[in-house]
Amino acid sequence: MKKNKLLCMLLAVLLLTGILTGCGAASKTAASANGAVSYDAAMQEASPEAMAAGNTLSDSGSDTTMVLPENRKWIVTVNLSAETEDLDAMTQALQEKISQLGGYVEDQTVYNGSAYANRRYRSASMTVRIPAEDVDKFTEEVAGISNVVSQEKNLEDITLQYVDTESRLTALETEQTRLLELLEQAETTADLLEIEARLSEVRYQLESATSQLRLYDNQVDYATIYLSIEEVQEYTPVEEPTLWERISEGFVGSLKGLGSGAVDLLVWIIVSSPYLLVVGAGIALVVLLIRRSRKNKKSNPPTDSQ
Repeated sequence: MKKNKLLCMLLAVLLLTGILTGCGAASKTAASANGAVSYDAAMQEASPEAMAAGNTLSDSGSDTTMVLPENRKWIVTVNLSAETEDLDAMTQALQEKISQLGGYVEDQTVYNGSAYANRRYRSASMTVRIPAEDVDKFTEEVAGISNVVSQEKNLEDITLQYVDTESRLTALETEQTRLLELLEQAETTADLLEIEARLSEVRYQLESATSQLRLYDNQVDYATIYLSIEEVQEYTPVEEPTLWERISEGFVGSLKGLGSGAVDLLVWIIVSSPYLLVVGAGIALVVLLIRRSRKNKKSNPPTDSQ
């Protein structure tokens, strides 16, 4: 009788879990409906430009501030491409600003070019995590110390996934509590092993759901900014140049390219001078042998045999 009673209680726990999971799915559906209404209402208050752009905004340095519906879970991702005349000074300024905003650099790569290249080929790429409420402030700081060539902001709504994970976590915690109660009442080894097996599975799922929520919280609280920086001698113009400006800039660019090419040629000649000397000596030797051969032929003309 006790064994049958224990099995009935275990079945009741499983039934309770199914009911809670169904409630979680229902709350997920309700959140979807409520979220859609609040999103539409908020987007109606936003500018027509923002509504046309949707959740992704792309431009060349213009403001990307967007009105977001409240009580939602947003993952903010920004892609920035910028130019600077001093890469070292800009990266140092960025480090200070990131620290002031309470963010951090997730990874950073600096490319210094080849051994024969000059400073215009240097570049850097950074993955920066900034508190989501300060992401626009950070992009403004980047625009203030560099020439922003392109800027893109992406907003991903994960409210439904977050609510679903929370509901699953609550159901698992309830089942774990009930299984612990049944574990204390188990009288046979078979019942004990069965309850412990289910308890281990529930605990594993609990850890997985908790880790997923922590990941969501980190992605929501901190925006991810992918920043690409190029060190240049002149900034890329933002406005469309006139015909005369295009002609003059092209002519000046050609002169600069000619001068740069001459410098590169001089560097190549100096660096390759050992090889050039060896090749030159070989060519001179071949020419000398050819001349001697011709001279010998002229001094010793062939005689006709009678």
